[in-house]
Amino acid sequence: MEHHYAAISTDFNVFSDEDNTKIQRALALLAQIPEPVPYLRPKGIEVAAILMDFKVDVETILAAMLSDLRLEQLQPKPDIAKEFSGKIADLVKEINWLNKLAVYSIDMTHQPNQTETLRRMLLSMTHDVRAVLIKLAYRIKRLRILSKEPEEVRHFIAQETLDIYAPIANRLGVHQFKWELEDMAFRYLEPDIYSQVAKSLAAKRAHRAACIQHFIQTLKQKLASDGINVEIYGRPKHIYSIWKKMQRKQLDIDELYDLLAVRVIVDNLSLCYGVLGIVHGNWQTIPKEFDDYIANPKENGYQSLHTVILDEQGNRIEVQIRTQEMHEFAELGVAAHWSYKEGGKHNPAMDKSIASLRKLLEEKDNVDNLTDDFRSELFQDRVYVLTPAGKLIDLVKGATPLDFAYAIHTEIGHSCRGAKVNGRICPLTYTLKSGEQVEILTSKEMKPNRNWIDPNLGYLKSAHAIGKVKSWFRHQQRDENIDIGKSILEKEIQRLGLKGINLKDVAQHFKHADTDNLLEAIGRNDINSRQLAAYFKIPELETHFPAIIKKKPTAKSVVTVEGIDNVMTNFAQCCAPVLGDNIIGYITHHRGITVHRQDCRNMKRLIREQHSQLIPAHWGAPQSYHAVPIVIRAYNSRHLLNNVTHVLSQGNIHISNAALETNPDFSAVLNMTIQVENTKQLSLMLGKISQLPNIVDVKRKT
Repeated sequence: MEHHYAAISTDFNVFSDEDNTKIQRALALLAQIPEPVPYLRPKGIEVAAILMDFKVDVETILAAMLSDLRLEQLQPKPDIAKEFSGKIADLVKEINWLNKLAVYSIDMTHQPNQTETLRRMLLSMTHDVRAVLIKLAYRIKRLRILSKEPEEVRHFIAQETLDIYAPIANRLGVHQFKWELEDMAFRYLEPDIYSQVAKSLAAKRAHRAACIQHFIQTLKQKLASDGINVEIYGRPKHIYSIWKKMQRKQLDIDELYDLLAVRVIVDNLSLCYGVLGIVHGNWQTIPKEFDDYIANPKENGYQSLHTVILDEQGNRIEVQIRTQEMHEFAELGVAAHWSYKEGGKHNPAMDKSIASLRKLLEEKDNVDNLTDDFRSELFQDRVYVLTPAGKLIDLVKGATPLDFAYAIHTEIGHSCRGAKVNGRICPLTYTLKSGEQVEILTSKEMKPNRNWIDPNLGYLKSAHAIGKVKSWFRHQQRDENIDIGKSILEKEIQRLGLKGINLKDVAQHFKHADTDNLLEAIGRNDINSRQLAAYFKIPELETHFPAIIKKKPTAKSVVTVEGIDNVMTNFAQCCAPVLGDNIIGYITHHRGITVHRQDCRNMKRLIREQHSQLIPAHWGAPQSYHAVPIVIRAYNSRHLLNNVTHVLSQGNIHISNAALETNPDFSAVLNMTIQVENTKQLSLMLGKISQLPNIVDVKRKT
């Protein structure tokens, strides 16, 4: 413990006496942990030592120390919120969650969309950007001691680092972490190649250093003679990035142009081109390697002049010339860097998060605002959940298990009948949270419910899923109209004794592409009996219908037809009548009586001859009421209860109970249980309540 304490004590002068006192308390707490032998996980004090190089605030140092998983062994467990602060306790909680997360699998290496989704999930679930930084420090330390672990573990941790954590470090602009994560992971994954590249670099290290030093001195002298003061330094290259470039360009290490590289920082834009002119005037250049990213910035906004020269010995040296402002932009990592490396797209929210992280590392003031910016701007509209097999699914924020089902496959959505979240049965209206595992329970029959597309009932959030359900109902309505049309046409052909009727000819006559479209049009009454009579050149058709054959139903019908409740009935898909609708029966030829709403558009389109197929129908079961809990959120609690009660009273809705919770900012949450007959009535009431003043949200409580 004393050794690790010494590793960070030299920088204690950057903290106040009060902060040092907190660090001493944390060290005393860590000293109580029994030392297991061997312990192959990073210790909090070791991670804090790594972070001291970034000159972070004391909360970050304390959170790193107190997120040591060994503290969970202490009895009683330390109350970090009480002994330090609630903010540090929250940070520790997030870091421990990140350290225990076990979502990644080796299979993701070959699924770029899965690794990207996992990165986004990690960032979206992190409320404080400092937790990400501390997690990266934990991974750095884990890699430094990874050689003591079995080969299988080394390979897994290294591959996860390259797939997940190095790209996150790169994306957030923490380049010091990025290159160390990449190089150490590469060393475990490809030890032979790593050793080969390292030896090649080491063999000519002295030569490269001498070449660069000589070039820098010569260039400085030539610029000084023209009165130009600049900052010039060599640009280091790292083993993993060198190997990646060798692979990408299919070149040997000696053929890479930028193994020898310098960066020139000037005061203003005009000097960029002035320095470039001096470089080109004094050294031979390779024209095809010149790029003007100032006049033609990259898509991500990166600006700099790149050129490659040959020195007196024929060594190729890459020279980058930029202003201090351009340099700071590149070093901050704002989209320009991570998008260029990873092939991503410009993302203003990510830009802001990177800038927030950099400021957080450099400034000790306004930490609260910076961490809030990170959380509120980054991936604010997404939620990431897992399938039972561990596959990550990216959904819109507010998504439900039903949205998840349709994201997996349309047929899974259509046949969904229930869901488990983290192994527990939950309503289909449950709002999913990132990191949860979802399992869909299905039936053999694909039959969506019309309630699913009612926005007030909260079953579906995504436009994709809503579109799939609507499409299914459109298709079902089409099928029913085709059946109706087929029945009408077949009966008339049979009654009239017509033979050899080619339906394709009939469809062509009525300008329909195929026979299904023809039958659908007849079923919808778009083609009526007079039009058919004219086509067949016969008198106006007269329709006769057989008596309805009564069949013993498997269960008592909820619909009474002509005072009898044991006839075979089914509900029409076109209008989907529910308890409380005014209904009417339509006599079909093969399926008994189809029950429609009286205002169904298909019923209104019936021709005169079809009216004889209509038969009075009524709901046979007595009305029943269901207790439904609802929750209402409002900006202002004033008159809220009175307004809601008035709306429900007008709808003859009974209120079982109500509880109003008010907040100091005058916002309120009203929990109520109301008695409704059916979902239609529930949806109507929720819709009316949502129109009241100051209402934020109203929904069925799950």
